[in-house]
Amino acid sequence: MGNFPGVTVDKKIGKLALATGEDAILLDFPGTYSLYPTSMDERVVLNVLANPEDTNYPDAVIYVSDITNLEKHFLLLTQIKDLGLPIVLALNMSDLAEAQNLKVDDQRLGDFLKMPVVVISGRSGHNLPNLRDAIADIYKKSQNQTTKSTESLRTFYSFSTTEKATIEKIQVQFPLKNDYQALLWAHHHQRLSFMGETQKETIQESVVATSFHSIAQQINETMQRYQKFTPILQKIIKKPQNQPVSVTDKIDRVIVHPIAGPIIFFGLMFLVFQAIFAWAQYPMEWIESGFGWLTETTKATLPSGWFTDLLTDGIIAGLGGILIFIPQITILFFLIAVLEEVGYMARAVFMFDKIMQKFGLNGRSVVALISSSACAIPAVMSTRTISNWKERLITIMVTPLISCSARIPVYAILIGFVVPSVTVWGIFNAQGLAFMGLYLLGIVAALVSGWVFKKILKSEESSFLMLELPQYRPPVWKNIWFTLKAKVTSFVVEAGKVIMVISIVLWFLASYGPTQKMAQAEATAIEMAEAQNLSEAQTADLIAGQKIEASYAGHLGKFIEPAIRPLGYDWKIGIALITSFAAREVFVGTMATIYSIGSVEDESTIRDKLSKARNPITGAPVYTFATSLSLLIFYVFALQCMSTLAVVKRETGSWKWPTIQFLFMGGLAYVGALIAFQVFK
Repeated sequence: MGNFPGVTVDKKIGKLALATGEDAILLDFPGTYSLYPTSMDERVVLNVLANPEDTNYPDAVIYVSDITNLEKHFLLLTQIKDLGLPIVLALNMSDLAEAQNLKVDDQRLGDFLKMPVVVISGRSGHNLPNLRDAIADIYKKSQNQTTKSTESLRTFYSFSTTEKATIEKIQVQFPLKNDYQALLWAHHHQRLSFMGETQKETIQESVVATSFHSIAQQINETMQRYQKFTPILQKIIKKPQNQPVSVTDKIDRVIVHPIAGPIIFFGLMFLVFQAIFAWAQYPMEWIESGFGWLTETTKATLPSGWFTDLLTDGIIAGLGGILIFIPQITILFFLIAVLEEVGYMARAVFMFDKIMQKFGLNGRSVVALISSSACAIPAVMSTRTISNWKERLITIMVTPLISCSARIPVYAILIGFVVPSVTVWGIFNAQGLAFMGLYLLGIVAALVSGWVFKKILKSEESSFLMLELPQYRPPVWKNIWFTLKAKVTSFVVEAGKVIMVISIVLWFLASYGPTQKMAQAEATAIEMAEAQNLSEAQTADLIAGQKIEASYAGHLGKFIEPAIRPLGYDWKIGIALITSFAAREVFVGTMATIYSIGSVEDESTIRDKLSKARNPITGAPVYTFATSLSLLIFYVFALQCMSTLAVVKRETGSWKWPTIQFLFMGGLAYVGALIAFQVFK
């Protein structure tokens, strides 16, 4: 769990085996600095801790704190302590503290806080057995505790007269487990998701009656807590007097330099896209050959009939058309995960904050946009870390314009028809350069769209960026492996399910149609084959071509063909455009299925099949330079992902914004594709 793209900004739940043999349910929350949240991700924590009736309300808390930045973490710690929850304090990053010669008297700190304190290192696993024992102890304590009263525990904050009066009124109407919880209701009742309108109105009446002013009380509480714990921390933390400039600071002099920083950033992005093509070539060829062998073996083993056709021409062809791109997707996820692990992504946020604000975005939008190159769904969810409503909404609206991994299969297929596979300047792959060009086009479109939305949307909220830059550290390869496994598995499973269903439906639509028209199409094909003296295999392909045009799928493609003909697309491409609204990557699977139906001896790959496709009237190639370029432009801009639309609806709370998003991106795609085809045809 974390507050960054690529990680769902929500709570996650797992099981923790305790030393006692019991299993505890462990909830992991995104980070926050206090129970006065400024962004959506921080509200996740508040909405659980402020609601004693929540099924996820904890019995005990493991508070993980950065040992090198304790003061920043103690405001929230003392607030949670005032909720009366048993706490074990885990001081993480002990390896980093040791390297900085930083000393913390954990025994004295524990006595002061009246809670167990364990110094650990999440990277090396140092002291984790002791942490597990401490967790078992507080878990046992929580099970034996009959009340959550905090009066005897409060050491950091004293309620003001106004707060006491407000709390008393709330407690009479809604008896809570402790007074601090009632105070949180007074502060946040308008934004607590679990509250009904009647509850909110009742609490609002209490707040007004006692002249409770939330902002003033928050400031007072924050200052009072810092005044109490800061002097103690200064005594128990021993820092070296002549601390040398850290390695991180030395690196940042270059990495976040106003000139060198952006150059390094774009250089890294350039290498990422080069790697996607250069490293993935051979494994893609192996997968492609494997599916060819599987199709051939299946046809040779199973008896001919509708089931074999469905299996080979529908399911295997559809899945093969997408699974071949696993190497490229894996490389993309791997490199992004490495950049996040070493601490570079936070620097990208810092560097581009001022620039992003000119386009109506936020520094945190940069990482969301980068993350969208993997998948727009977690990127949209990650915008919860942006506190400004307008900047968050604009980021959500433009994020899908960044080319995601689902577009990789489409790009990889079509770039071959537009750009030859040659080396440029002795070291660069020309198709890799074209690939990066498509990403840059999406980035430019996102920024321009952001600027337009900035002018249209009105908001008086001020923008600010509060960000903790982590130390540069070597990546934890175990973390990267788990991240990579989860991402690729999710992509394959989610895409695989969609493609499986669509491939079966598409096979049916392309194999069957109105009985009379299908029979007439077959008779016409046989007559043409006899006239041209075609072989048995050629005749079978001609019959398949005539029948698919007369099929239900053919009728669907023919129906929209007039609208897409100006873009250079035929009815077969029209079918792929329709099916890929479920997910962009389905385009390749659809074309693989369409061009596989009826092919008796042709075991060529989808690339070869598309290159051999000809216009039945003119005999010209279907996938010309102009048509392929038009398709590339269309898929750069079009929002063809129902899952993304669903997530945008959930994040904005209305169908208004996903509808606007779908229409403006669809219009941009159509106009861009139209211009590309008409100029280069």
